[in-house]
Amino acid sequence: MNLRNITLPTSIKCPSIFAGSEIRVKNNRGDASGFQSSLYSLQSSNYHSVIATNDTITTMPREIITIQAGQCGNSIGSQFWQQLCQEHGISQDGNLEDFATEGGDRKDVFYYQSDDTRYIPRAILVDLEPRVINGIQTGPYKNIYNPENFYIGKNGVGAGNNWGDGYQTGELVHEEIMEMIDREADGSDSLEGFMMLHSIAGGTGSGLGSFLLERLNDRFPKKIIQTYSVFPDTTNSGDVVVHPYNSMLAMKRLTQNADSVVVLDNGALSHIAADRLHLQEPSFQQTNQLVSTVMSASTTTLRYPGYMHNDLVSILASLIPTPRCHFLMTSYTPFTGDQVEQAKTVRKTTVLDVMRRLLQPKNRMVSTVPGKKSCYISILNVIQGEVDPTDVHKSLLRIRERRLATFIPWGPASIQVALTKRSPYIPMAHRVSGLMLANHTSIATLFKRIFRQYDGMRKRNAFLEGYKKTAPFADNLSEFDEAKEVVTDLIAEYEAAENPDYLNPDLGEGGLSTETDRRDR
Repeated sequence: MNLRNITLPTSIKCPSIFAGSEIRVKNNRGDASGFQSSLYSLQSSNYHSVIATNDTITTMPREIITIQAGQCGNSIGSQFWQQLCQEHGISQDGNLEDFATEGGDRKDVFYYQSDDTRYIPRAILVDLEPRVINGIQTGPYKNIYNPENFYIGKNGVGAGNNWGDGYQTGELVHEEIMEMIDREADGSDSLEGFMMLHSIAGGTGSGLGSFLLERLNDRFPKKIIQTYSVFPDTTNSGDVVVHPYNSMLAMKRLTQNADSVVVLDNGALSHIAADRLHLQEPSFQQTNQLVSTVMSASTTTLRYPGYMHNDLVSILASLIPTPRCHFLMTSYTPFTGDQVEQAKTVRKTTVLDVMRRLLQPKNRMVSTVPGKKSCYISILNVIQGEVDPTDVHKSLLRIRERRLATFIPWGPASIQVALTKRSPYIPMAHRVSGLMLANHTSIATLFKRIFRQYDGMRKRNAFLEGYKKTAPFADNLSEFDEAKEVVTDLIAEYEAAENPDYLNPDLGEGGLSTETDRRDR
């Protein structure tokens, strides 16, 4: 499945709706529940900006099932669910707190209610070794999960940081895991898709995660598959010396079987955590706090819906103009003490300050090395707080005047802004906060670093014996060759997107290939 096969709302599918040379205000009133939304559009020779105010409306929930794979995926998922419970006023037992009377949120996207009215996450927790899941099952939020939705490997030894081991285990146990997923899907009224949390460096998140991506793609071809994928720190070999192998093999599946991949780079996360938390060596728990904050912010428009960006398909349609370029990077500001302990205090936040910081490379959660031609393909800023849309418009003008962002030469220079509510149950130390979801061509430099590390090991046939003992490599090493080809094409695609003739059907230099996407439909 790719975005070509998903029916989009007309307002999302047709970019011409935003055409115009002057600011337009579009007020819409709904049914008896009543809502007001405003859409501001500005287009100039340099920028095409859209501001949507997300005043709460009543719509049918489009449910999302979360799949947490491996130690990293379950650690991030655990903190994500804790944060969502706090934002929606849900207790550690899944009951709605007495003070949670505001309404206007859409809990059903990520939760369902049991017969005793408790809120249960639509989550599947999978790992091949028990440590992290056991910690969740004995932790303070142990009672919110469906006990039938845990899967722990029978022998409990994990995948040994071997993609092949994780993948072959998936072939053996997938029926049990897919039964859990089918049960959750059948319990949904209007399932929109899946959100997978995993790391691509180890064995379970990369290998078993890859197998599950393929199965999800086959079983649910019309549903969206989005991943939050933690990439290894390519400047530090860390504990997993074979992470280039695992990463390349997983990237093949992320390219072919996911509709959107939110890339989170351990190196960038550690740098941001060290800077904001005053720590020389941040722990994984502390970097996971940053990730859960980003995940919470990126789903705000789904949980507090407005006129635009109130489901996954509308978000992805605004960010991903061509199916292959679906790897997204994020920035968030400010991280303060109400979200992450020990975070630096930001004295004052304004819309302009937040949007300017979001564009700064040091705040990106991906370590990239932008070149002279590197540029944004698209940007969506999610701004939380009591914000006047006029302030956002003025900020966009200032960003344009200062040329703080460079965009692709073949499409609109589009900065889209969604103004969303924040939880009324969590006091905030700052007036405005923001998340940037961006499609940027410099992400190819991260892929190149992984490719070079893989190529160096592969040419020396280093550390291959463990892979040869697993089913995917029993006969030959063609899996590696296929992954190399896919990643090479992915890098070339992002580099081609920097050229003006990218959409040239005649395939001039850098033009977009008309070859069918590898994900056959």
